[in-house]
Amino acid sequence: MDFYKKIIKSKAIRFRILSMLRFIPDEPMLKLQYYIKSGRKLDLDNPKRYTEKIQWYKLFYKDPLMRRCADKYQVRSYLKEKGLGHLLNELYAVFESPEDICFENLPEAFVLKVSNGSSTNLICKNKKDLDLDKVKKQFKEFLIQSNSNAGCEWVYNDGTPVIIAERYLEDPEQANGALRDYKILCFGGKPKYIICVDGRYTDQYCHVVYDTAWNKQQVVIGESSAAADYPKPDNLDQMLVIAEKLAEDFPAARIDLYSISGKLYFGEITFFPWSGFMKFTPDSFDELLGQAFVLPEKRDS
Repeated sequence: MDFYKKIIKSKAIRFRILSMLRFIPDEPMLKLQYYIKSGRKLDLDNPKRYTEKIQWYKLFYKDPLMRRCADKYQVRSYLKEKGLGHLLNELYAVFESPEDICFENLPEAFVLKVSNGSSTNLICKNKKDLDLDKVKKQFKEFLIQSNSNAGCEWVYNDGTPVIIAERYLEDPEQANGALRDYKILCFGGKPKYIICVDGRYTDQYCHVVYDTAWNKQQVVIGESSAAADYPKPDNLDQMLVIAEKLAEDFPAARIDLYSISGKLYFGEITFFPWSGFMKFTPDSFDELLGQAFVLPEKRDS
């Protein structure tokens, strides 16, 4: 259903258009987006699907703690309060604008991220290969994206985003050093499913879904492959304990972790995975997740 991406190929232009449409109230905007992306009408009165409930969650449950935990910089203090500061990646610097990025003080390899953005990262493996002016221009576009409120995700609104520089992580056990990402879907503070993401930025990119006992589920997410199978991580039980601790304050959350040579690293906390516009094959998995997501009472602040 993403035909609009074929018409407007530039992601930056799509976000600029969405930014100009911010005058449209969130509810009609989400109904329009949901129909365009799924081909179904959005039922907010009696939502049953996971993708529907995420849209309800955006509109009707607003806990300020969610905004703090969705921010890639502010969430660091949340982990420390939970006694999980040891999971945080090393932070090199924080910049208020692209013009402030001090490349000479960064190591040869690093990662830059917009604190309130999604897919607004730069992975640098060799600083000498960077076009610094191009990077600054790219982050100006990233900041426009973060302010476009593309999926009406209120947790990314307000406040002033910053750009953070962190240590570049790589897995020596993987041929290309790519990280294997464990995305743990939690409902009512309890882990339910784990999405193992591998081969990011390659032709082998895939999402493989497991339950908490590491039984593979026959589910495909989006256009990715689910043909692969992965061994149960030795530290799976530790992952689940961490995910439960980080998700316990929220009706639903996805906790992202990395495991490198047995050591766990925190990735992020996401409340609206894929903005609730993902496609599952079989479609019944959308309904199965919807059953797990028990909606809370409406909350405005």
